[in-house]
Amino acid sequence: MRRKKILVAALNWGLGHAARCIPIIHALEQHNFEPVLASDGNALLLLEKEFPHLSSFELPSYNVEYSTNGSTLKWKMMWDSPRILKAIKEEKKLAKKLVEDYNLSGIISDNRFGVRYKHLNCVFITHQLNVLSGSTTYFSSKIHQKYIRKFDECWIPDAPGSKNLSGILGHLGKRADAIKYIGPLSRFKKRDLPVKYKFLILLSGPEPQRSLLEEILLKKFENTSEKVLMLRGLLGENFTPSLDNKNLVIENYKFGKELEEVLNSSENIISRSGYTSIMDFAKLEKKAFFIPTPGQFEQEYLAERLENLGIAPFCRQDKFELSLLKELKDYKGLKDIGGTSHFRELFALF
Repeated sequence: MRRKKILVAALNWGLGHAARCIPIIHALEQHNFEPVLASDGNALLLLEKEFPHLSSFELPSYNVEYSTNGSTLKWKMMWDSPRILKAIKEEKKLAKKLVEDYNLSGIISDNRFGVRYKHLNCVFITHQLNVLSGSTTYFSSKIHQKYIRKFDECWIPDAPGSKNLSGILGHLGKRADAIKYIGPLSRFKKRDLPVKYKFLILLSGPEPQRSLLEEILLKKFENTSEKVLMLRGLLGENFTPSLDNKNLVIENYKFGKELEEVLNSSENIISRSGYTSIMDFAKLEKKAFFIPTPGQFEQEYLAERLENLGIAPFCRQDKFELSLLKELKDYKGLKDIGGTSHFRELFALF
């Protein structure tokens, strides 16, 4: 019997969208579907490294790049919107071609607005029903919701009730039938391992802000007496900075079981407050210190929410000092909120 082919497309905006698609791709294989992968840049590279046996295709790039000044990010994104809309139009054409050439039976799109086809059941994955953008939040949310309605279903990787991870981002005042809460997604499993690193630094996200944070943290940790591992989040890079301090280990990236191992064997994690990272740390029940990407309202909201709940501290990028990490002892850390994805029921759509 021929396995149905399902296109799984992830947005290349950092690695979070691709990373949270990994458990969905595994589940598709376990339920006798054949996933077909699509993305661009580092997100595509991550999926190809995790699933070298699957077919993969490059989608048009949105070319997302942050401004150096976080306060101007929203306006830069608006300025770049014609280029993004053009990429969405191009990926819609490519999606149609992939459907016809590979006889696809369904599409799962993680925040790729153009990856859909009117004659197939198509799913949109997002944790943002509300898109925070300051004074323009109402309009950005309505535009996002309009795009979501073009898909047959919207899967939200979170729990539906008050015990959730995304707060107002993933929860509207009213519940629509097409919206399904599928539980938090993580590619990792919690393991009891001896502590190897006091701090694990996970860098991610578009440039130039990724590099700016790396520069800040390298300077702050250059004389550390604690064991620290920094993962730069650069998949295609060969160069790594060399330091005299042997306590600070720097690597570009780790994959699969190796990454799971260092996450489980690290006492504390320093990272951006991206939603996929939060889902991962909750699954692993880790203590984390968050540094939101400047100007990214979503990350700022999530970091503030977790601090207000007594779960994890945070600070602005330009205010980071090693002394702030002492606050970690006063926070309870992230916990697994439960909620299992019933993939058999979800995949019945196809």
